[in-house]
Amino acid sequence: MRKLIPLACLALIGAHLNASAQEKTQEKVQPAKEDSKDIQKVTISGGRQDDMAERRNSTAGKQVFGREELDRNGDTTLGEVLKRLPGVTLGGGRPGRGGDVRMRGLGSGYTQILLNGERAPAGFSLESLSPDQVERVEVMRGPVAENSTRAIAGTINVILRDGYQQRDIQLKLADSYERNLHTPNVSLTVPGKAGSLTYTLSASLSKNRQKDLGESVIRDTEDDGDVTKLQNVEEHSSGSSENLHLTPRLSYKFDNGDTLNFQPFIMASRGDTDARSDLAQLGGAVPPEYNLALSHTHASSTMMRGFGNWLHKLQGAAKLDVKFGLGLAKRDSDAVRNQFNAAGVLLDRFHDTDSTRDRGFNTGGKYSSPLGEGHLLAAGWDVETSRREQTKVGTDKNGNAQFDDSGDNLTADTRRVAVFAQDEWDITPQWGVYMGARWEGIRTTSDRSTAAIGSAGTVSNTSSVFSPLLHGVYRIPGAGKDQLRMSLTKSYKSPNVQDLIALPVLSRLNSATRPDRTGNPELKPELATGLDMAFEHYLGRSGIVSASGFVRDIDNLIRRELSLKPGSAGPRWVSTPGNVAHARTKGVELEAKFQLAELMDDAPAIDFRSNYSRFWSRVDGVPGPDNRLDQQPKQTANLGLDYRMKDLPLSMGASYNWTPAIRVQSSLSQTVESSRKRVVDAHVLWKMTPLTQLRLAAANLLADDATGSNLVYTNGLSQRSTTLNPTYRVWTARLETKF
Repeated sequence: MRKLIPLACLALIGAHLNASAQEKTQEKVQPAKEDSKDIQKVTISGGRQDDMAERRNSTAGKQVFGREELDRNGDTTLGEVLKRLPGVTLGGGRPGRGGDVRMRGLGSGYTQILLNGERAPAGFSLESLSPDQVERVEVMRGPVAENSTRAIAGTINVILRDGYQQRDIQLKLADSYERNLHTPNVSLTVPGKAGSLTYTLSASLSKNRQKDLGESVIRDTEDDGDVTKLQNVEEHSSGSSENLHLTPRLSYKFDNGDTLNFQPFIMASRGDTDARSDLAQLGGAVPPEYNLALSHTHASSTMMRGFGNWLHKLQGAAKLDVKFGLGLAKRDSDAVRNQFNAAGVLLDRFHDTDSTRDRGFNTGGKYSSPLGEGHLLAAGWDVETSRREQTKVGTDKNGNAQFDDSGDNLTADTRRVAVFAQDEWDITPQWGVYMGARWEGIRTTSDRSTAAIGSAGTVSNTSSVFSPLLHGVYRIPGAGKDQLRMSLTKSYKSPNVQDLIALPVLSRLNSATRPDRTGNPELKPELATGLDMAFEHYLGRSGIVSASGFVRDIDNLIRRELSLKPGSAGPRWVSTPGNVAHARTKGVELEAKFQLAELMDDAPAIDFRSNYSRFWSRVDGVPGPDNRLDQQPKQTANLGLDYRMKDLPLSMGASYNWTPAIRVQSSLSQTVESSRKRVVDAHVLWKMTPLTQLRLAAANLLADDATGSNLVYTNGLSQRSTTLNPTYRVWTARLETKF
């Protein structure tokens, strides 16, 4: 993997030399001032620019990935697409199985996920979204004022399908095969127009089947070497779920030029999972909690989110864009777990139910007015309110409560208000600057009550953040395709409702390495000061070579701390979040993406994509050398090639995604490790007719096992849990047709 670094550097130097030669050749054909004129033309164009032009002409750095990238590998989930993008990794999951989306290696919550420019609803996962429902993905490494600045690592904005560019009805039929299980998927997109009304109706339906195997070894050792507990836990699970996605879009254009858009997003899921856990006592005096556990879980969720905006044109090319949205969601789960001893006698039965309801409404707007050519001033507001109602009940075989808050009704209300202003100005053909500021306040209030004792008190948390933002771009004179970017920003990460006010999540094998989880209403937001710099060199229509660096200085870092707390059923290990320290992270990111024909005459039709990232971080108050931010790898890399045959209607491609092993000293007493991830995907595309094509894809070809380790040392006792999770290859066939 070390070879990737000089490869990227050679690509950077070679591309620059080739581009310089191309520019000299072009000067013989067209005037030298052509480049600067083209830039101005693109900037003032009324239509949406192509992906690379939009990236090039954005003052605040933004990467855009449209349908070409989304369709390239025939992926079935959006997460599979995102893992190949520069600086993006998937964490918390097995290789080939996705996980939460992260930028710059930072853990969950540091990356802001938006749907159509709005925060994603509670419980939403990009893994649940099909690429067929998406028009494009925008990746922003630095925050901008019109979006929330809750983006320490960056922002990923998912733009759902619109109807402006699509004219054909599209039907896609797919089936994935993993461990003798089939996962079919069908999606349909129907565009249309009736007078002033333009619409797109998109839907996808899938049935997911899955089998998993996991093995862990639990070892407790005292300072003198005596093993007090040695257990092996083997877990098997199998399940299936049905998923429905609907994303219609309606756009109406009035006679006065105003436009009204509305796009609901509806997702429904139902699933059942059966699991078996075998616990073998290998040593130690501590007896096992059980020998065999059988469980069944039924879960269902339904979510509806509506996005709308009214665009009103004012005098002098000014615009008023008023947006509105609403959301409803419900999630229910019912789980029964029976635990037996070695003789098959029932030891205990646990019954857990969880009913959660979310609803919310948001509105906002932006007024923008040009102050001359290449100068745009905008200001606006955002108001959001949401409410969560949750009831969680846990009982044992005698009907007794498993935890003190069992049966409580938790009600949490969140209010968010923000105002912003921004000025985007191309001062000269070489210099462009973006200046912005955003104030955002958040208040979360919770009431917890039971039918027996009434109100158990109100807990509230209020925070506000002011974020000044400065972005600049410098287009190097004499090199029309080279530019420098600079950013100085303030951003933050606010505690989520689960971390602030949450009913406890119990661990069946409670220990320091498998603790219960609870919330902390005293949490403060993490505050970050960021510096970003980048050099970009553009190649032809779709190529780029870039090198960038960043620094984030983080105050009020939130981390989970372990403690042994008394409970009704005896003392238990509990993980609680808290503001613990100051931290700093920095990194370097290299990217090379181009068509070989843009660098060589008569070259084969090969598209080349690569990116490499190197990260450093340090948490004050925690001893090194591994006192890094949680779950942040030291490096990540991606390689990809696509080849189109000239004489046959065939194209093929492959990609390689690599993340090395991670070792983090989380605190004075805890060390967490996870194995490397290597994911190789490949695909072949056959264009059967101009309107029909067949795609064959293979994911996770290496099928590496995922391993991990969690070590906690307290009070002379070392507790270690090591895990092994096999992964599997996934084969997919997909038929795509237009009519």
